Amino acid sequence: MDSVEQMFKLHYAFVCNVIYTYVRDRSRAEDIAQEIFAELWVKKDQLHIHTSVPAYLRRMAVTRSLNYIRDTRKHQWEELDMTSEAFAVLPGQQSDILQQMEEAELRDRLDEAIKALPEKCRIVFLLNRQEEMSYAEVASHLGISVKTVENQIGKALKLLRQVILAHRG
Repeated sequence: MDSVEQMFKLHYAFVCNVIYTYVRDRSRAEDIAQEIFAELWVKKDQLHIHTSVPAYLRRMAVTRSLNYIRDTRKHQWEELDMTSEAFAVLPGQQSDILQQMEEAELRDRLDEAIKALPEKCRIVFLLNRQEEMSYAEVASHLGISVKTVENQIGKALKLLRQVILAHRG
């Protein structure tokens, strides 16, 4: 049996569940999971997983989920005519929509700020915050000291705070 086929049989449900926690649509989660495994199948000859298979698949699932959410939001707002009756349907709905727009804008700014972090800082931050590795695990994984991890996380948080404060101001 092919290794990608084994990964699919063993981890498909896990990948779907990870995606579902972000997109909250079971059908879309399955579509995204199938896209992930289709990509793995196409790239199976170049596939070199240096972490555990579940960690690798989880990272792909999270990334694809966040990309889907980002792309879907952009399309929803592009299609929404601000002068349409969409804002008149329910009296309180307009403020909810505006709040969602602000939150989406802040998330986009934070995503861009994370991407703009210096490479070492970004990698340390993502391993700690998105992959939920402890400082010691990050240090061991990257071959650096725990103190360096602490410094890089502090640097990342300082820069991200600046983005949040600029967004509010």
